[in-house]
Order: sequence, then C-alpha cells, then structure tokens
Amino acid sequence: MLSIRPLPAFDDNYIWLLTEPPGGDAVVVDPGDEDPVLEALAVAGLRLTAVLVTHHHGDHVGGLDELRQAFPGLPVIGPRDARIRALTQSVGEGDQVQPPGLNTRFRVLEVPGHTASHIAFLADGALFCGDTLFAGGCGRVFDGTFAQLSASLRRIAGLDPTTRCYCAHEYTLANLGFARWVEPENPALRARTQTAETTRAAGLPTVPSSLAEELATNPFLRTGEPGVIAAAERFAGHPLVGHAAVFTALRQWKDTKYD
Repeated sequence: MLSIRPLPAFDDNYIWLLTEPPGGDAVVVDPGDEDPVLEALAVAGLRLTAVLVTHHHGDHVGGLDELRQAFPGLPVIGPRDARIRALTQSVGEGDQVQPPGLNTRFRVLEVPGHTASHIAFLADGALFCGDTLFAGGCGRVFDGTFAQLSASLRRIAGLDPTTRCYCAHEYTLANLGFARWVEPENPALRARTQTAETTRAAGLPTVPSSLAEELATNPFLRTGEPGVIAAAERFAGHPLVGHAAVFTALRQWKDTKYD
C-alpha cells in the first residue's frame, strides 16, 4: 500500500513523499527545494531511491541537483524536456514506470497546457497532477496553449471519480473564491469552501482532493454546465461554443480580473 505524505515547501508548494511498507526507501514528486526532502528523510530514516517530475518549472525541479549530489546515481524520471537537465529517464504518454524502491507501477499521462511537456503520474487511484489541476482550479497557461489545457482537464475529468488528486500547491481557498464568482449558487461549492476554511485554520493541507469533489465544484472541470457557460459568456461578452472556448474565457477571467 502506497503511503503519501506532503512536504510543505516555499510559501505554498507541496512535495509528495511516497513510501511503501516495510519502509526504508522513498520516492519524491516535484522537489523544488531539497531541504524539506532531506529533513524528512533524515527524521524518518529513509533513503531516497527515485524522483518523479511533472514539468520543468523551478519550484518543481530546483532541488534536483542537490538531491543527486546527496544520493549519487539517483534516478530522475520526467517528461521529454531538455530544460530539465537532471533527468535520467524521459517518459511520455502510456509509459509504465516503477520507480526503484517502490512496488507501485505508475501510468504516465501527457497533460500539456500549463507547460507544453507537462505529464502526470497515475497509480492505485492517486494522480500526481503537478500544476495541471489544482484543488478548485487549474494552472495558468505558460508555454502550452489554452486548447491543450482544456483537453488535458477534460481527460482528467474522465478518470474514475474516486481518484485522489495530488496537486503541487495550496491554492485551494483562492481558487474556491474565484469558483464562487462563477457559480455563486452552487451548494457543493459553498460546503467545500467552509470545509477548506476550517482545514486551513487548523494548519492542515486541503489536498489531496477527490476527482468527484472537483467535478462538483471546480469551474474548469464544469465547462459543460449551463451556469458556468453563462458566467463565462458574461465575461467574454459573446456566446461561447464548446468546452475549450468556455475554458479559455474562464482562465482569462481569472488571469485578468481575479489573480
């Protein structure tokens, strides 16, 4: 059974620490900073045996060089992207990955949009989605495209609703604030906001979330809902046809009017 633990980093990042019984070995996902990883390993008496990377941004890969110095020969598995210089294994759509130190095998999904080469790792009902999907929101579009990110989110929306989504940032309350602009009458969204506020007041992470929860409250996964379409059209000032058009209007709205 895969054990998954968040390691807070920077102001709002999460690095995910993965272990399996009987323990001793560990894998991390998106280590933007080496210090939280090294500290957690030392406290738990663990040895780092592999790293999984979803995309090239510095707050996801910034700790790679130091971790490879601390653990010579450390496998670093990530997307086909020359910008991630520390990679030892490049993977893409449909590849199966079993990181050293774990018995779990991950399926690689290509989910571009936030970046052109963004990937996610899926195993045992856990999706490590980097910055493609956030709790209550999604990533900005950088060197990908709006159409790509829309398609990637539609793909994630088609996974088993019980899937647990392990995103890489604690953006939930801000995301839900925007979602309530889009769907102010959504009762599931109101309830989720209250729960998230209580969780954060207690100093606890709001992630992972379930995909079912995202489908009920995340406007970027609800681009076929009449209320979401109407809100996006009000922002755009004209009718919108199709998921990608609605998504683009929502993302531009959040970029320009909310963030």
